[in-house]
Amino acid sequence: MNRVSRIKAAIAVAVLLLGNGLFAAEEPLSVVKPLPALLEKQEMRIVEVRLTPGQNSMPHRHNAHVYGYVLEGEIEFQVRGGALMRLKPGDSFYESPDDIHEVSRNPSDSVPARFLVHMLKPAGEPATVPVN
Repeated sequence: MNRVSRIKAAIAVAVLLLGNGLFAAEEPLSVVKPLPALLEKQEMRIVEVRLTPGQNSMPHRHNAHVYGYVLEGEIEFQVRGGALMRLKPGDSFYESPDDIHEVSRNPSDSVPARFLVHMLKPAGEPATVPVN
């Protein structure tokens, strides 16, 4: 099984493990799930990110394969060297382990934004690392 197939399989397993309760969380979601043997020494971290109107994050990296899906509101997203994207509910994004996430912000002055992130990363390593 090639690397892309293993990543897709891991995401499918994570979604099955979480089931319908995924969107029913009262608080932001943050779950770490062990993965099947085909992805030894890796873990899937699943995080719900909520951005208040105007909120942004500092530049950072994840050292992980990151798959994001916008649930509500809009976000502006950019990795170093890439185009600035304005994402709406139903849109998705990807960050490679080498990407530096330069822009992550809620451009609205009145509407919160929420997105779901799946990170496939080395087990036990930090999920987010700040960069200059």
